[in-house]
Amino acid sequence: MIAHSQNKPKTFFVKILRQDGPGKPSYWQRFELDYESELNVISVLQRIAAKAKTSSGEKTTPVCWDCGCLEEVCGACTMVINGKVRQSCSALVDKLLEDSNEIELRPMTKFPIVRDLFVDRSRMFNSLKKIKGWVPADGYYDLGPGLRQSRANQEMAYPLSECMTCGCCVEACPQYSKIELLPHSGESDEQFEERKLDAYSHGFVGPAAISQVVLFNLHPTGKMMAGERLDALTEEGGIQVCGNAQNCVAVCPKKIPLTMSIGRVGRETTFNTLRKWFDRPANKH
Repeated sequence: MIAHSQNKPKTFFVKILRQDGPGKPSYWQRFELDYESELNVISVLQRIAAKAKTSSGEKTTPVCWDCGCLEEVCGACTMVINGKVRQSCSALVDKLLEDSNEIELRPMTKFPIVRDLFVDRSRMFNSLKKIKGWVPADGYYDLGPGLRQSRANQEMAYPLSECMTCGCCVEACPQYSKIELLPHSGESDEQFEERKLDAYSHGFVGPAAISQVVLFNLHPTGKMMAGERLDALTEEGGIQVCGNAQNCVAVCPKKIPLTMSIGRVGRETTFNTLRKWFDRPANKH
């Protein structure tokens, strides 16, 4: 075991799949770093940026990545590490080096690449808009105490509230296909953004958004919009796209019961559709 205290490596290698910008070709670069104990992948990327040289001594630009909290809360630093999608802030080098002296880093494959390991996750946030992932309020003035929640609902809602929109679940989902558009010649930024959001609206919303429907429909105030959220999940790209592969729940860093949410939403959307059908006014002759 390389990472054991009796046999620590003097150096180790990091292999990174890089891309200089949207639509540009990708290429591999390899870096060699001195071993230090208790590093995570973010620390490794910081040392690579400071060194700015490949293992062959070639000067290169700093690798681009995204991060925020550094404690597995923000979800920004998701990438594919040694073939598995995960958070790079909690990926420890000692653990990754147990079977090899090389760490492989790739960007997520289901989102457009901005540069290197930094991807555009705006599609996930657009899905939260589609399912109205918020609790409605009339204003910022004091509305008094809210409605009480049962203990059972609180215990069901808490793990769902831990979702950080990191993208691990959709990266592992076989039904979540990449949607990547490039600007047309002469197209304004506003036109490109409108075209991109329209394309996103037709794609699968993914397990994270489906689970957030359950979370907000459990809330005493949020449930006032329950029908609208369920309607959104019966539109194109909704719950019917899910193939129940269950990859999502296997890779979720927060162990959110995503398949439970998907099953619950499947039942509720069915009942909601039947309810609307039977509540339709009779045709007048």
